[in-house]
Amino acid sequence: MLPDTKTTGAGDNPESDAVHQKLPLPRCAALGLQHVLVMYAGTVAVPLIVGGALGLSKADIAFLINADLLVAGIATLIQALGLWGFGIRMPVMMGVTFAAVGPMIAIGLDPSLGLQAIYGATIVAGLFGMLVAPLMGRLLGVFPPLVTGTVITLIGVSLMGVAINWAAGGQPTVTRMVDGVAHAVANPDYGDPAKLAIAALVLLVVLGITRFAKGLWANISILLGVMAGVVVSLALGYMNFDGLSDASWVAVTTPLHFGLPRFEFTAILSMCIVMLITLVESTGMFLALSEITGRRMTPQLLTRGLRADGLGTLIGGVFNTFPYTSFSQNVGLVTVTGVRSRYVAAMAGGFLVLLALFPKVAHIVASVPAFVLGGAGIVMFGMVAATGVRILGAIDYGKERHALYVIAISIGLGLIPTLSPNFFQHLPAWTHPFTHSGIVLGTCAAVVLNLFYHGVVSKERSFLLAARTSHGTE
Repeated sequence: MLPDTKTTGAGDNPESDAVHQKLPLPRCAALGLQHVLVMYAGTVAVPLIVGGALGLSKADIAFLINADLLVAGIATLIQALGLWGFGIRMPVMMGVTFAAVGPMIAIGLDPSLGLQAIYGATIVAGLFGMLVAPLMGRLLGVFPPLVTGTVITLIGVSLMGVAINWAAGGQPTVTRMVDGVAHAVANPDYGDPAKLAIAALVLLVVLGITRFAKGLWANISILLGVMAGVVVSLALGYMNFDGLSDASWVAVTTPLHFGLPRFEFTAILSMCIVMLITLVESTGMFLALSEITGRRMTPQLLTRGLRADGLGTLIGGVFNTFPYTSFSQNVGLVTVTGVRSRYVAAMAGGFLVLLALFPKVAHIVASVPAFVLGGAGIVMFGMVAATGVRILGAIDYGKERHALYVIAISIGLGLIPTLSPNFFQHLPAWTHPFTHSGIVLGTCAAVVLNLFYHGVVSKERSFLLAARTSHGTE
């Protein structure tokens, strides 16, 4: 007998499901702080990049960061707790999508458009996202376990490059200004043995805690590992708090700070394309969380999550920031800790709002070196990939004889942006949000190839396959 597609089984029982579990406040706060540390660098990177590219003043960039933290916190609260028809009510952390960086810089540098056109396009893109979310939700049938497992594996493998660069101390190349011209040069500190040693220490601390500790200590293994790395970094002089005295104690983010938004067709079209890409990425993240938490995905649940992406983007446009999506780093953290409560994500969202209000505290959090996070990132992103491998391992390859082609080609295409960033450099700029995201590229390839070989899987059969796969049977 097929399961009821209008429910999500035991995963939706508010009294028994770990997703809805309310943890003691101290434990919830520690776990929430852990989520913030993992995603903080990523969430402030976009306003730093965009603000710098557009030549904004230091004060304006600081305002962008505060606005980003505020909206990230609000969007996270909506996703985790739910608001009317918005929010997937799972442990989701929200942050600005990197897919929007290129288009936003292009819009901002265009003399006929500018920063206000970015915000106008972001507002419309948010509305567009909310409108198309139900359509995306109805496409759940094209994500059977073969596609889901492939996408989740690709997410973990793609993110491993991020963790490796973190552990090595940043990017292998840095930008230097020579005679007023930007040049990419090798980063002399990349792979510094001392930094690699600290990243290894963090990894060893995490492994030791997960092996020998239980309860709360095991749940916050990432936080404790990062704290150990911070202590060593401070002792060796690798952490500094430059600029802390310049940061204000309290900051209030006001809407439309840079003036009324402008609604220009070319800018709106560009950001709506970004919004579609964001929804595809979020679908992959939500499917990964569904497998990790055991909460079965339904079209209604997926629609709520994607609709919240649109709402977060709309709020971002009003509050002087950018499009929002679920952060994959934190999907890995849920896997490592085993804590599936959405209230932990909500607590982290509350912390983000507080950080937006108190810039000095935000500055301290931002001072955690990337190489400290690298050791933890290897564990988190590897766990995401392992979840995908587990799903793929439960597939009957005798019955689905073309499955290996779907997996091999999708992962191969999805790794192109990671292994060869310049592979698509001669394609038109409007394709870059698609071709520069391995997750989007691999997800689309997996969906298309699976349709080519196996056709459309009904929603009912997709649910049945997912239920059987999650129990390791076919």
